[in-house]
Amino acid sequence: MRRLLVPLLLILLAACRGTAPAVDTAAASPVPATAPAPAPAQPKAPNDWARFEPDIAAFEAEDSRVRRMPGAVVFVGSSSFRLWTTLHEDLPGIVAINRGYGGSRVYDSVHYADRIVTPYQPRAVVFYAGDNDLQEGRTPREVAQNFAAFVERVRAAQPKLPVAFVSIKPSPVRAQLLPQVRSANLLIREYAASHQVAYLDVYTPMLDARGQPREELFVADRLHMNEKGYAIWAGVLGPWLRGL
Repeated sequence: MRRLLVPLLLILLAACRGTAPAVDTAAASPVPATAPAPAPAQPKAPNDWARFEPDIAAFEAEDSRVRRMPGAVVFVGSSSFRLWTTLHEDLPGIVAINRGYGGSRVYDSVHYADRIVTPYQPRAVVFYAGDNDLQEGRTPREVAQNFAAFVERVRAAQPKLPVAFVSIKPSPVRAQLLPQVRSANLLIREYAASHQVAYLDVYTPMLDARGQPREELFVADRLHMNEKGYAIWAGVLGPWLRGL
């Protein structure tokens, strides 16, 4: 019996020496049971161009009643142009067609360019939009890319068409967007410098000494401008328009 037990003990001892201790990897490197989800991106507005169809149809109805001669300056963009009711008085000597429509974004005018720009065979185009895009979640780069698409669209019909971009204005009610506004303006300014587009800076003179939007330039909603605000715009746009 003793002779049988000794070899058996030797076999068991060898087996124990060759067995590595088990390691609890979960205990050694704890991992949260539920990893934190990434912060959701701010929702972006859909390309809901149809909402502006009544505005565009109204422009076309007006054009059917008013004879348009080629060579006017077309102002295209959002409500900052639509509400500029003294445009002709503020920019004397400029034959202008105002095609501003409230709430519009840059990409809306890309979509409608063939109906609100090219039919007029304009002498030049002045464009303003972008703050609505940023408010709805578009990035500064998207705003700049969409403006580039607009320029490409209108110059497809008139390759040498002069185009000016009026910088996105600083509004008190949207002061939280100032970093995005600055970024979008910078990107568009860089694009303009290399694509024969004029960049008309209204952003800077609409800021106070602290770098905040000047309240006295706006009406009660703190988004749209009063006559003082439009006076600044006329002072910036006028020299470029007279130099055409």
